[in-house]
Amino acid sequence: MLDLAARTLLFPVLVVQGALVRRSALHLDDPSGRRHGVSGQGPDLRLLIIGDSSAVGVGTSHQEEALLGHMRKRLSQTNTVYWSVDAKTGATTAETIARLQQHAPEKFDVVSVSLGVNDITSRVPLAKWLRSVSTLLDLIEDRFEADVICVSGIPPIRYFPLLPQPLRWVLGAQATRFDQALRALVADRSGCRFVEMDFEPDVTKMSPDGFHPGPKIYSEWGRKVYRAIRRDIRQLHKT
Repeated sequence: MLDLAARTLLFPVLVVQGALVRRSALHLDDPSGRRHGVSGQGPDLRLLIIGDSSAVGVGTSHQEEALLGHMRKRLSQTNTVYWSVDAKTGATTAETIARLQQHAPEKFDVVSVSLGVNDITSRVPLAKWLRSVSTLLDLIEDRFEADVICVSGIPPIRYFPLLPQPLRWVLGAQATRFDQALRALVADRSGCRFVEMDFEPDVTKMSPDGFHPGPKIYSEWGRKVYRAIRRDIRQLHKT
């Protein structure tokens, strides 16, 4: 909770630093490549990836290098994968809920969720964010009939080189609190799996903007998500 006190005391400094970061940050385009398709052979498996810029794959040049590409490659070895990405750069959890509520009901076996960083930078209170996450997971279960929902944790913002101090420390401490609370929330839901974003603080693996993952991190992330759900996928084949 020290970060809350620091945010109050340092609020004017943090506002100025945040504005300077937004003004000077390198803008990266969304990666090229299709966001819907079919690949592989075997039992049908429907995959949906939702979230913010990390779900989009910002920091890579093509979807093949993004989370979608790495998940699709692994899942296509044993399944006919119908894959789809419904994500938006800059999206908060509340904005994602509003967008998905306009989505027609559709069956997905696996849904990957990665959200939270924009809620933190937008100063959404933790309690309010957790309510939004619960609403989102309920929506996914209801509208998409998901068998398993894989929820990625909050990345370690305290290592993002784009952010100056003390902004980096304050946002990093908030990210830790959000991540711990998200882990507890996911643990209470039987159909959900939590993926810890405990990547090494190696800035050479990040994208040139110093904020988004680079291809090597996306590769590791895809491996983590697959490991979290592979037992569930085997179980789906038996039903």
